[in-house]
Amino acid sequence: MKEPKRIELPREVWMGPRVLAQVANVCGRLCPGRRALIVADPITFRLVGGKVERQLERAKFQANHILIQRADMATVARVRRLAKGKVDFLLGVGGGKCVDVAKLASFQESMPFVSVPTAASHDGIASSRASIRGGRKPTSIETHAPIAIIADTLVIKRAPHRLLAAGCGDLVANFTAVRDWQLAHRLKGEPYSEYAATLSLVSAQIVMENAEIISRHTEESVRKVVKALISSSVAMAIAGSSRPASGAEHLFSHALDITAPKLALHGEQCGVGAIMMAYLHGEDWQAIRRALQTIGAPTNARELGIPAKHIIKALTIAHRIRPERYTILKSGLKRRAAERLARTTGVI
Repeated sequence: MKEPKRIELPREVWMGPRVLAQVANVCGRLCPGRRALIVADPITFRLVGGKVERQLERAKFQANHILIQRADMATVARVRRLAKGKVDFLLGVGGGKCVDVAKLASFQESMPFVSVPTAASHDGIASSRASIRGGRKPTSIETHAPIAIIADTLVIKRAPHRLLAAGCGDLVANFTAVRDWQLAHRLKGEPYSEYAATLSLVSAQIVMENAEIISRHTEESVRKVVKALISSSVAMAIAGSSRPASGAEHLFSHALDITAPKLALHGEQCGVGAIMMAYLHGEDWQAIRRALQTIGAPTNARELGIPAKHIIKALTIAHRIRPERYTILKSGLKRRAAERLARTTGVI
């Protein structure tokens, strides 16, 4: 008999044009108290955060905001100091950086948070995991899911296409993440959820089948990507881990975070990683590459802006990032094998 399991999901998801107007309504019904803290960066506060603050104030909330520059542990500590004893709930208004800081700070202070994404660059807008720098290794931290997600597709459409394309890179990575999970299940007896895996693969397939539509950067494009990112996050919640959406391609991205002097976006790096890991799995890596090219996402080192030597180095150390997580990289790639992989798939 399997052990009991708790699945944490958002209570409400609002998605579509002009749903930003629902912020006060959602907070009034789902969040305790009337004291809100908005976590944003200078750009997202000017574009969206100020509107959210005014909406809350008109609804008789006591709203404040904090502007951040980075998603690191020092920033999380600063948000916690401002929130402790003075705030009832947080809102993350922005891209992954603002949402992740609000997510971890609210988790550590035992208060809910609402995700108000202004970009769809990765699945952190809906997941229970936060990517925060300053830890021992550049991996994500388990926290809690947002109590609500308010994804205004007209707001997200205003973000640069590069961010939407990066979200697609994070999603196609689900193909190789699930293959790694299945491998670990067969060879290591790791627990596996067919339902979570299927939902994760469907999320990736949405991107593959709609690459042309997504490339047009319309409201429909945004809606398809946001829907896929949310379903990918649900898959992780069902699995109780990031397994359905994070495998060797994410380890490669995390390794790049260590080795490369100048980084690309997380989803961009994962998309390129997925091309190479699909090749190792014997999957149709060329179809993944074609979809990313159609969407306008990077498919090689030059487009990432990362020198080839750092790609090769990252491939040789990626297996060390999370040694407990069994993937197609197993005990690692030698330098010659890493270079051959990157050249064969056109990454270098």
